[in-house]
Amino acid sequence: MKHHPQPIVIPEGTREVVLHACCAPCSSAIVEWMVQHELRPVIYYFNPNIAPLQEYTIRKEESKRHADSLGLSWIDGDYDHSRWLAEVQGLEEEPERGARCLKCFTMRLLATAQKARQLGIPTFATTLASSRWKSLTQIEKAGMTAAAAVPGTRFWAQNWRKGGLQERRNQLLKQYAFYNQLYCGCEFSFPKEAPSHDLATPPI
Repeated sequence: MKHHPQPIVIPEGTREVVLHACCAPCSSAIVEWMVQHELRPVIYYFNPNIAPLQEYTIRKEESKRHADSLGLSWIDGDYDHSRWLAEVQGLEEEPERGARCLKCFTMRLLATAQKARQLGIPTFATTLASSRWKSLTQIEKAGMTAAAAVPGTRFWAQNWRKGGLQERRNQLLKQYAFYNQLYCGCEFSFPKEAPSHDLATPPI
């Protein structure tokens, strides 16, 4: 049986989107798709989970380089790793896709919803939903929780792995020579072996 790609459905009336970006590789194909469909993404880089600071800075600069190359608005969220650690205290030993990840997603998407309201852009989304390492259920729950907490906003819950975007992401990864990593960012997700800087690594 042939499987048809899941369609990407734009929320009614949406012309601009505040897009929470976890990194440039995960953002690339989503941003390209939005622009091709006459949507204007405002890229919001808010990832206080990433450690150490050097890693955070590299990923941030790559995200900004990508946005600048397309002439898109890019906003630098506050980096407060200590606050993030306080948010996930007691969940350090949770496995990936466990309670720590849900707490982390909720914190980051709440900040995104608040930024969307500040900018007067009702719709927000996240590139976290492009990663095959993440739970789409957790991401949707975090986004809906954030939208409910910030009146006037709505979360665009979309599986960004579909519609050929995963393949396009890998093409853009090579085209832009993006820095890419094997772990999502926090110290509790470090791989057992030293992180690789191989540009051909699987998506995060």
